[in-house]
Amino acid sequence: MPYEMIATLMFSTMMLMLLTGQRVFGAIGFVAVVAALLLWGDKGGYDIGFAAAMKLMKWYPLLTLPMFIFMGYVLSESKIADDLYKMFHVWMGGLRGGLAIGTIGLMVLISAMNGLSVAGMAIGATIALPELLKRGYDKRMVTGVIQAGSSLGILVPPSVVLVLYAMIARQPVGQLWLAGVIPGLMMAALFILYITIRCWKNPELGPALNPQERDLPMAEKLRLLRAGLLPLMIFAVMMVPFVNGWTSLVESSAIGAITAFMAAVFKGRMTREVFENSVRNTLGITCMFMWIILAALAFGAVFDGLGAVKAIESLFTERLGLNPWVILILMQLSFILMGTFLDDTAMLVIVAPLYVPLVGALGFDLIWYGILYTITCQIAYMTPPFGYNLFLMRAMAPPEISIQDIYRSIGPFVLVMVGALILVMVFPQLALWLPNYVYGN
Repeated sequence: MPYEMIATLMFSTMMLMLLTGQRVFGAIGFVAVVAALLLWGDKGGYDIGFAAAMKLMKWYPLLTLPMFIFMGYVLSESKIADDLYKMFHVWMGGLRGGLAIGTIGLMVLISAMNGLSVAGMAIGATIALPELLKRGYDKRMVTGVIQAGSSLGILVPPSVVLVLYAMIARQPVGQLWLAGVIPGLMMAALFILYITIRCWKNPELGPALNPQERDLPMAEKLRLLRAGLLPLMIFAVMMVPFVNGWTSLVESSAIGAITAFMAAVFKGRMTREVFENSVRNTLGITCMFMWIILAALAFGAVFDGLGAVKAIESLFTERLGLNPWVILILMQLSFILMGTFLDDTAMLVIVAPLYVPLVGALGFDLIWYGILYTITCQIAYMTPPFGYNLFLMRAMAPPEISIQDIYRSIGPFVLVMVGALILVMVFPQLALWLPNYVYGN
C-alpha cells in the first residue's frame, strides 16, 4: 500500500473514532499504536510509543502546566476573582457599557491567571452575567461579551493551548507566550472599542449605573481597588522576573502558584475545601493534557516515519502549484471548519503532525503561526452550529437567554476576531516583536 494511502487511512480512522464519542487521547493514541505495530512490527512499534512517552517526561517546561492551572483555581475558588469584578463594577459602572468593558478587563486578567477559556467562561457566566442582566444590559450584547472575552484565555499568557502547541511544534513556550501578549491585548482593545461605540450610539444596550450604586465613600472605593488589583499584582510578581531574565519559565510559574496560595492564606480564604478543589481540578486537567500530548507525539512520529508531510507539501506546492499564502489561508479555514465540532486541543492534535512541518517548509515562522492558530481557534469556538463556547454559554446561561440569542450575539465579535487575525497575518511583528526583544536581550 502506498504511504499516502496509509496516512489517509490513519487520518480517516481517527476522525471516525472521534465521531463515535471516544476520548480524544484514546482515539488518537489507539490509531497511532495500531499503525506503528502494523508498519514496524513488535520492536519498532513499541519503540515509537516508548520514545514519545520519554520525550514527554523529559520536557522540563511541562512543569509550568500544573503550576499555572493551580494558580488559576486558587484565585477562582478563593473568590479573589470576585473582588476584581466588584472593582470594575464600582469604578466603571458610570460609563455607558462600563460593566461590559469591565467584564472584558476581568476576562483578560482571568486569562492571565489561568490560561484556559473554560475558567473565564465559568467566572463570567456566574459573576458578571447576572449582574449585567439585572442592570438592564441587552442580553445578546452581554452573552457575546462573555463568550468573546473568555476566548482570550487561550491567547493571553499563560495559555495552556500554547504549551500544547509548543510541545508538538518543538518551539519555546516562553517565546510563544510573549508572542500572544500584544495580539491578545489588541483583541481585547478592539472588543472594548466595539462595546464603547455600540453603547454610545444606542445607550439602551448598556446603560450606566444609577448614582446610588456607584457613589460609595472614597475609602470603600480604594479598598475595592486594592482588593481588585491583587490578581494583577500576583501576575506581575510572577512575570517580571521571567521577562527580565532573573528566573526561568518554570521558576516563574512556581512563584505564581506560591504567591496565589499565600494571597488566599493572608485573606483568610484558604480553607480545606478550597485547597482540595484546587488540587483535584489541577490534577485532572494536567493529566488530561499529558495524555493528549503523549497521543499527539506518537501519532506525529508515525506520520513522520511515513513521510506524509513531504507528500502533502509536494501535493500543494508542486502538483497544485499553490502559493504559500493560499495554502496558509486554506489551513486556517480548515481549523474554523473543524472548530464547529472539535475543541482546540483536539484540532491541534489531529492536524499538527501535518500542518506544523508544512508551515516550516513553506518558510513561515512557527512562533507566528502558533498565534495564528490560536486566534483561529478563538473564532472556531464561536462559530455555529457547534462552536465550543456556544454550548458552554447555553449550559451556564439563565433560561431567559435562548440558543438563538447566543447564536445572534457572537456575529460582531467574530468579525472583530477575523479583523485581528488579518492584522497579525499582514503585520507579523505584532506577534514577533516582544519575544524577539526579550530573548534578544
